[in-house]
Amino acid sequence: MSENGLLTVAGLSKLFPVKKRTYSLRVRNFIHAVDGLSFSVERGEVFGLVGESGCGKTTTGKLIVKLLDPTAGAVLLGGENTASIRRGKPLRAFRRRVQMIFQDPYESLNPRFTVFDTVAEPLVVQNRHSVAERERAVAEILVAVGLAPPETFMFRFPHELSGGQRQRVSIARAMVIHPDFVAADEPTSMLDVSIRAGIMELLLGLRADLGVSYLYITHDLAVARYMCNRIGVMYLGKIVELGPAEEVVQNSLHPYTQALIASVPVPDPTYHRQPGEIKGDVAAPIDPPARCRFYPRCPRGDKQCEEVSHPPLDELQPGHFVACYKASAQSRG
Repeated sequence: MSENGLLTVAGLSKLFPVKKRTYSLRVRNFIHAVDGLSFSVERGEVFGLVGESGCGKTTTGKLIVKLLDPTAGAVLLGGENTASIRRGKPLRAFRRRVQMIFQDPYESLNPRFTVFDTVAEPLVVQNRHSVAERERAVAEILVAVGLAPPETFMFRFPHELSGGQRQRVSIARAMVIHPDFVAADEPTSMLDVSIRAGIMELLLGLRADLGVSYLYITHDLAVARYMCNRIGVMYLGKIVELGPAEEVVQNSLHPYTQALIASVPVPDPTYHRQPGEIKGDVAAPIDPPARCRFYPRCPRGDKQCEEVSHPPLDELQPGHFVACYKASAQSRG
C-alpha cells in the first residue's frame, strides 16, 4: 500500500452456498459472487466498480463495510486487517471510519423515523454529543447536503420527501460522523435523470470538504468516467480491467470493457458506432470453470483461454491492468 493508501482489498472472495433441494442439508454448489478481488483506494480518491447487474459489485461493497463476512481474502483499513473486528467497541470504531450509501432511498430509510432520528442515529450509536450538540450536528450536515433550511426537514418522515431528498438524507446519515471511507452503491440509479447530476456534484463536493474516499459502484460507464479517478471493470466476480478512468474509457484493452463502451448511447443521430462483438448472455456464477470467465462470450477466445486458468491482472501500460491473454499478447507484439 502506498503512503496515501487508505483501503486495500487483497484476494477477496465470497461464496454463497446453493442447495439443490429446499430441505436438504447437503451443499454441493456455490455461487462465486466475488472471486479473488484485489485493489486499493487512496486517500481522497474515488474508485469505481463498473459492470453488469450480478457481477458482484454490491457484494464487494458489503464485504468492505462488514455487512457480509468474506469466504477468503482480506480488507485492510489504514494497513490494519479488519477480519478480527466482530462486535463491540472495535466494530463501533470501524463504523466511525467506514459507512455505506445504499442504492434505494425508499428501502434504506426507516419509515417510522423522522429525518432527525435517521441522521442522528450514528451519533447516538457512537455515544457522540449531547442532545443539543446532535441537533446542531444534524442541522449542519443537512445544510451541507442541500436540505435547507434544516428546520423545514428535520421532523419530516420519509414519505413526506421526494426521491432526491430521501437520497440526500441517506448521504447525510453516512456523512454526519465524518467517515474516512464510504461505499456508494449506485446512489443515483433510482433517481430521476434531472436530479442525478446534483447528487453526483454533492458527493464530489463532500469529498473535497470532508476528505472522504469513495468506492463508487455503478453500471454506467459515463457516470464512472465523470465521478471516478480510477475504474475497475468487473465480470462474474472478477476484475478484468483496472486503470485511470479516462485511460480505461479512451483506451480499453479488454473485450468486455470495449463492449460496455460500445453500448453507451451517443447523443448524435448521425454517429454510427460498431456494435459490440460479444455473444450470448452472462453465465450463471455457480461453480464456474477455472478458465477465463469471459471466454464463452469473447470474440477473441481460443484454446488457450479455454484450457488455461483465468488470466491474472497484468500491467500492460503504466497503471493500466488487464486480465486477458489476447490483450497481453497484442501488447507484447
